[in-house]
Amino acid sequence: MNDSSSQESSILGRIDALVTEERDLREQSEHRLTPDERQRMRRLESELDQCWDLLRRRRAREEFGDDPDGVRPRSLDEVENYRQ
Repeated sequence: MNDSSSQESSILGRIDALVTEERDLREQSEHRLTPDERQRMRRLESELDQCWDLLRRRRAREEFGDDPDGVRPRSLDEVENYRQ
């Protein structure tokens, strides 16, 4: 596995872990989240957005022959305020 594939696997692993935590939190609390749980849920959603953004940008660079390892994660604030 080359370094680029390793990086992508790492990002996908992080996405999987965040999705699992989000699902577990939702199931555990049955939609009656405490303020701390709601805050954690928002953080999970933001981190997932950041991971998906990074993965999309890496794949786009690779598709066009550029080095995907040159892509760095954007800040949570930048990802959350990005308009499509």
